[in-house]
Amino acid sequence: MTSVRTPADEAEARAVQDELRARVILDEAGPPPETGTVTGVDVSYDDDRDVVAAAAVVLDGRTLAVVAQSTAVGRVSFPYVPGLLAFREIPTVLAALDGLTADPGLVVCDGYGLAHPRRFGLASHLGVLTGLPTIGVAKNPFTFSYEQPGPRRGDSSALLDADGAEVGRALRTQDGVKPVFVSVGHRTTLAAACAHTLHLAPGYRLPESTRRADALCRRALREAIG
Repeated sequence: MTSVRTPADEAEARAVQDELRARVILDEAGPPPETGTVTGVDVSYDDDRDVVAAAAVVLDGRTLAVVAQSTAVGRVSFPYVPGLLAFREIPTVLAALDGLTADPGLVVCDGYGLAHPRRFGLASHLGVLTGLPTIGVAKNPFTFSYEQPGPRRGDSSALLDADGAEVGRALRTQDGVKPVFVSVGHRTTLAAACAHTLHLAPGYRLPESTRRADALCRRALREAIG
């Protein structure tokens, strides 16, 4: 298992982000859509008990059939701080990934990569620690702005920071539904991340990778807390 030390405080966590952010690779195309395997990761919390459950679900990149899955349960070891959420999730997500019996391939996080105030969300953090190509597909735009994309599946618009720089895309995965917010994590491109997201969302707003990991981690949390 990839070892990761929990920072002692917010200042140390930001220093770790600064160190690891320099290792993000943005000049690789990554695996083509509809090939290899794609893994969704997600977490669920019981804050009253300080318990977090993580799930990793590997899908066939072409058919989206489940190839392997794994869960892990741990203690929440870092307080909730906006922009530092990854430190609450990373140890248990790594444990879930380590439990897989198949190559994860591309990892899809329910969250952010470069679309993060410090340009280092969970997808980037996880990618640097594991070396895997990663993308973030989030349900909301966090602190960034965007114009509504067109109404049809595949329509997109730039997700912009305060200086007008593009940090991701607002992507319509189904006709007439709210967009999702796609960003690069590590070792892939934004165009590839959007193409993967569309292929992974044939019938619903969210990618199948996220939907299956969400259901699995919720079940693991229910079982863990009895």
